Amino acid sequence: MKKYGWKWPKLFADGNGVKLGMISKMEVFRRLSVILQKPEIIPHFQETMVSNEKQNVPKSLADEFDKFGLMWLHTFSPCFPLDGNKISVINEPSIFYKTVAEKCQTAKQRITLASLYLGTGHLEEQLVAAIGENLRTSRGQLKVKVLLDYTRGTRGEHNSCRMLQPLLAQYQDLCQVSLYHTPALRGILRTLMPQRYNEVIGLQHMKVYLFDNSLLISGANLSNDYFTNRQDRYVLIEDCGPLADFYDGLVSRVSEFSLQLSKGGQVQLHSNWKCHPYKGKREEFESAARDRVWGLYQSATSQQQSFGAGDTWIFPLVEMGQLGFHHDSRVTKRLFETALPGSMIHLATGYFNLTQDYTLSIVSHPAAAYSILMAHPTANGFLGAQGPAGGIPAGYTLVASEFFKQVQRAGQENRIQMAEFQKPGWTYHAKGLWYTLPGHHLPTLTFIGSPNFGYRSVGRDLETQIAIVTKNPQLQQSLLEERERLFASGSPFNSETLSKPDRKYAPLWVHIIMRLFRSLF
Repeated sequence: MKKYGWKWPKLFADGNGVKLGMISKMEVFRRLSVILQKPEIIPHFQETMVSNEKQNVPKSLADEFDKFGLMWLHTFSPCFPLDGNKISVINEPSIFYKTVAEKCQTAKQRITLASLYLGTGHLEEQLVAAIGENLRTSRGQLKVKVLLDYTRGTRGEHNSCRMLQPLLAQYQDLCQVSLYHTPALRGILRTLMPQRYNEVIGLQHMKVYLFDNSLLISGANLSNDYFTNRQDRYVLIEDCGPLADFYDGLVSRVSEFSLQLSKGGQVQLHSNWKCHPYKGKREEFESAARDRVWGLYQSATSQQQSFGAGDTWIFPLVEMGQLGFHHDSRVTKRLFETALPGSMIHLATGYFNLTQDYTLSIVSHPAAAYSILMAHPTANGFLGAQGPAGGIPAGYTLVASEFFKQVQRAGQENRIQMAEFQKPGWTYHAKGLWYTLPGHHLPTLTFIGSPNFGYRSVGRDLETQIAIVTKNPQLQQSLLEERERLFASGSPFNSETLSKPDRKYAPLWVHIIMRLFRSLF
């Protein structure tokens, strides 16, 4: 403790310096994590999210999951069985937009949207207009909830909030707009940090698009690039009432501890919430918010009476590192470490910056082979950005080169291969993974959602993705085609790549920034 200049009484006292009694090991490491901002501290000590029981899983299903080597998933998350034919894989940004637009026009009871931000272009205006027209004709039956990030949603004069204010002005009783504000951006830091860069502290990063009992989950935001030439992943799940209810509940609970946008453009606390995200006590806010999300998991698990019939099973995964809620990262790490010998994991990320935990799990557990797809510098969304942001593509190349050298030192180049997505006129934002069992060519499991498997995803942002386990041949084929389509645009990332003049050296200042502030990326 002396190394960091901490005093135990200070560390284990409440916000007023009052000494606390005996506290749990989990609470000790949660406080250390808050001070150090080290997201890996917590997961090793956190209790199992759901239960060590197998949730009364029927023997036939348990046998199926044991065969997959995935029975442990039931101890981490509630399970939602489905008919795999109800799931559609969308490949094109334009089809993503068309689907969202049509659903906004035809939803009858609820539209629930969670995104980093809403763009301000013509396509986004059409979405807002479609929602407004649907509200007008719904005779009060349709309810709309929108959850965005505060820092991104309020940036600039013409922003997401301005886009949505007409809906609030006209349908205040039917429409709710919530803006999540990280509790880490406060005080002098909030005052001095430029608006363009304050998002690095922490974000609402979930991408959930829900219409009645249909769920579209993705890594894409509601913005023009993501509707045209920014490649991502998208899965539409129809007639999934219980799963849709879960995600509607998740967005509702996060909205409670988010700031509420009024029709006049002001923000205020939710009527059910008392802790201000940046004016109140940080630990009080984080604890209360964590309890709200944890309560959803407890409720979903307790209400799960039957696993029902189905050939596909969905497990919702959530990560909210700044709130001390580490769930998705534990599941991901467990998969890396328990993958069956001879299996294959295809991993995709728009921003390659694997945590140390993930890196060690991948490199030191040699059972599975890996193929990793990341953005080429020319497909990075920050290419050509003004100021320090312009060095971000070089920073990610630097991180990737360090990982590649670690793979080389471990003698694992044949087992772990890397590639860069490059497509003229396109940027790359797809993330997730596909897990293929030994001796099979169709994937059995996929992760799809917002996490990038990096430090931000684990330690700073609000994230969610779903684990889809399936034995439905049609869905498996769709997932295979999706994966092959993405990886077909990949070019090898290897020693030859790193020897090219334009890739060999990153500027000194990029080395310094990535060394000091890697957890921000």
